[in-house]
Amino acid sequence: MIYAGIGYDVHRFVENRKLILGGVSFDHHLGLSGHSDADVVLHAVGDAILGAASLGDIGELFPDTDDKWKGISSQILLDKIIELVNEKGLHVNNVDIIYIAQEPKISKKKKEMEQRISEILKVDVERVNVKATTTEGLGSIGRSEGAASQAIAILIQK
Repeated sequence: MIYAGIGYDVHRFVENRKLILGGVSFDHHLGLSGHSDADVVLHAVGDAILGAASLGDIGELFPDTDDKWKGISSQILLDKIIELVNEKGLHVNNVDIIYIAQEPKISKKKKEMEQRISEILKVDVERVNVKATTTEGLGSIGRSEGAASQAIAILIQK
């Protein structure tokens, strides 16, 4: 069987916060605000995987009302998601991800993001695709107030 899920996440840019996208640090004057490290890319991937496995969403599993998750690396959250999926007899086949923001441009670190995501998901890097787009200056993302990400994940039975 094949299982598909989609994920979406958005966070506001803030000062004095490190920017992490797809598990990779970016040298940028702003970071993303959130209860965890606010990695919109990994959050979208996590929600896509959870959706494909019918396991709810990140907010249910790691609520922002629980201080246990405050400031946690999204890589750790994704590790926990992969454990849950594997316990269900499923594993990730591939993911396709889009980062949506005016800035920063990710082209120089795209391959590094794909490599890091493949390591976390325990899949070949060829099964991870990262791309980016802007909103052509439209809306809050177009005004560089924040960033978003969407992902689709395909899971298969072990």
